[in-house]
Amino acid sequence: MPPEKSAYALARYSRSPDSIQKSIEWVRTHDSAKFLESFYFQYGHASIADLGHVVLCFEGVSELAATEIEDEQLWDGQARSSRYQDFSKAGFITPPGFSEIESAAYGAAAERLLAAYHEIHARAKEHLIGKLARPDDMKLDAYDRNITARAFDVARYVLFFGIPTGVGQVTSIRTLERQIRRLKASEYAEVRELADEIASACSTPPACPWDEASAMEPVAPTLARHVDADEHSAQSRTDLQTWAKQNLPAWMGTERLESMDLIRPSDTHAEIAATLLYSVTDWPFRELYELARSWSAARRNEVIDVALKSRTQRDELLRGFRGGLYAFDIVMDIGAYRDLHRHRRCQQYRQDYSGQLGYDTPEAMVECGAGSLYSSVMKETFAAMKELPAPAAHYLLPFGARSRFLFKMDFAEAEYIARLRSGVKGHFSYRKVAWDMKCAMERLEPELGRLMEATPPWVEDPLKR
Repeated sequence: MPPEKSAYALARYSRSPDSIQKSIEWVRTHDSAKFLESFYFQYGHASIADLGHVVLCFEGVSELAATEIEDEQLWDGQARSSRYQDFSKAGFITPPGFSEIESAAYGAAAERLLAAYHEIHARAKEHLIGKLARPDDMKLDAYDRNITARAFDVARYVLFFGIPTGVGQVTSIRTLERQIRRLKASEYAEVRELADEIASACSTPPACPWDEASAMEPVAPTLARHVDADEHSAQSRTDLQTWAKQNLPAWMGTERLESMDLIRPSDTHAEIAATLLYSVTDWPFRELYELARSWSAARRNEVIDVALKSRTQRDELLRGFRGGLYAFDIVMDIGAYRDLHRHRRCQQYRQDYSGQLGYDTPEAMVECGAGSLYSSVMKETFAAMKELPAPAAHYLLPFGARSRFLFKMDFAEAEYIARLRSGVKGHFSYRKVAWDMKCAMERLEPELGRLMEATPPWVEDPLKR
């Protein structure tokens, strides 16, 4: 059934003594749009929209846009792996808004990164073949696939947010509405255009070649008429940025950059104020939290009131009000974040992409003889970014660039991430993050940390996939 009709059928089923068969027959002869207009959009029975699901695929979008698309907690989907893409054919995506000169500068920097990607992959593969002999019980094609994949793990550090990818998702109508509203308020023009495309697609029949009857029905026509931009989140961010500039000094601690810091906030009021400010500053979470704890309640309320002054009755509380027992403040490369971003049983926040935190250099990059090439192209890329206007300049940000992220979660999720992501099959970048999470927990909560199973990053099995 079309998503809106299935939502109507299940909602009626929950509100009547009839069987589901009778509810389906009822929906066939009644207008689901009128029902949703009344109960979902007018009376706010939002749970009704959880009962209809939509499958959407985004093709030829940038990695940056894919990251924004996936930034939903109640989201199911898959993004294409960069390992399976031929970037000599796919090229790169140029964001809207560049002048002719800026577009040329962006294109030249993107071409340098892709050229380095192919060169580094070739060197890494040659190095790994010399280092790792094929086991007698492994077939040649399997050996080649494993070696090639490991070489891509090295080369991916020079891939960047502007490379194309695809995303397939399955969401409820309710999540889809929230996603469209969030994307419409994005700072990135490509993402705002995608939001309009989603709404347009909802008002048209789906691609459904094996079911002619369903192919005649629009996907979610009522939803398409009611989605507008999430102005509150955008305005709140602007207001908090203004407050932070007026009341907080610039953070000067880049020389003592820590890659992993774990705290267990005990003051919820201070935690919310610190979290709201985290995404609009470059301060570490611990320092923001301790600062907020030192403030009076009135000062903390000032931050919270600034965040909420644009809120309407329709708007939910901002993400910054959500919490978790443990707060992991992580400085990691963009590639690792793309992988860890998939974990939904936690609250995630990020600071602005800037390139100001430098980049990671994996040992394998140096070992394969590509260290100089890598450092050269990374420095050239950061220099090119400074000459381009933000936020479009973020499309050049390489996966090896470091940025700051905050993950809040309970112990069960921390244990799960550490165990899953530290395994030898994973990329060495997020393996280190997962191991550091375990070590941080052992320092903070020794009796719980001992329960976290994790594989040390120095334990390797490169031919295991």
